[in-house]
Amino acid sequence: MSNNGTSGALLSPASERIDWVDYAKGICIIMVVMMHSTLGVEAAAGKQGFMHLFVEFAKPFRMPDFFLISGLFLARVIDRDWRTYLDRKVVHFAYFYVLWVTIQFGFKAPGFAAEQGWSHVGVMYLQSFIEPFGTLWFIYLLPVFFVVTKATLRIPAALIWLIAALLEAAHIATGWTVIDEFAARFVYFYSGYLFANYVFALADRARDKPSLALAGLAAWALINGVLVFAGFGDRPVISLALGFAGACAVIVTGTLLARANWLGFLRYFGEHSIVIYLAFFLPMAITRVVLLKTGIIADIGMISLIDTIAGVLGALLMWWGAKRAGLNFLFERPAMFWIAPKQKRPALQAAE
Repeated sequence: MSNNGTSGALLSPASERIDWVDYAKGICIIMVVMMHSTLGVEAAAGKQGFMHLFVEFAKPFRMPDFFLISGLFLARVIDRDWRTYLDRKVVHFAYFYVLWVTIQFGFKAPGFAAEQGWSHVGVMYLQSFIEPFGTLWFIYLLPVFFVVTKATLRIPAALIWLIAALLEAAHIATGWTVIDEFAARFVYFYSGYLFANYVFALADRARDKPSLALAGLAAWALINGVLVFAGFGDRPVISLALGFAGACAVIVTGTLLARANWLGFLRYFGEHSIVIYLAFFLPMAITRVVLLKTGIIADIGMISLIDTIAGVLGALLMWWGAKRAGLNFLFERPAMFWIAPKQKRPALQAAE
């Protein structure tokens, strides 16, 4: 399967990355942090704020778009030998999962121990390698998607896609994160892989016809908002349609921002989305506690907004600090954890 899809994409001269992909990833990572920040603040305060509306609006497409983008560049690497493939697509994420689940436990263990004892904390830590812990479930599940996609190459792609779509529509709820989220999200990841050329064509059209793209975004926003706030967003089939529609809307938005070269910080966030995803929990939690304990801000929505900003910027500050302190292993996989030789990175960097 050929999958270059770069005909109209602009490249960042510094890193040779596709601009709109990073813009879209930046939007996605902000939505993820916003969701965790807002729901965390509201749970602690016992009431909702205005940010809850944004979280609900983004619910149908927040994770579908992230997974779809994660599959976009898979066709260019899926035929690699299994050793190299597993190194890039499994060991890479496994390293960060093990490291950061341990870091998160280090901060949360005292609270867990106060409730159920230290022996239970040890059991919880071991369980985190079966049941993904907290915010880290995304990088736990990505390797599963990569392996399943490569392992099923000999099966007709249309059949795989149909099964994945049916799994999403089934709204499976076993209580096990891997099973439930696999069923709910794999169709988007596989669609990114399977339909990448169409996604790039959509971005090209949005770049060529911005007025039409803006009109389409307005129509999408209205339909998505009506269905979500009317209570239909979680219905079978509708949820699948809203997931794809929202993913396309984020891609179009990213393309238009890249075309106008606006809000460059979003592109920067997208380029470093893995950094933000790994570390935002700590500045987010600290900011939430400080704001709620001090009461210096009364509005729950404003607290949630500040907590979101703190989570994103705080994670980047942690990354900058780690680099200056020589703690690169926190955000870069050391050579000792590679199982295949490093290769020169392709000119068009995959969204990882």
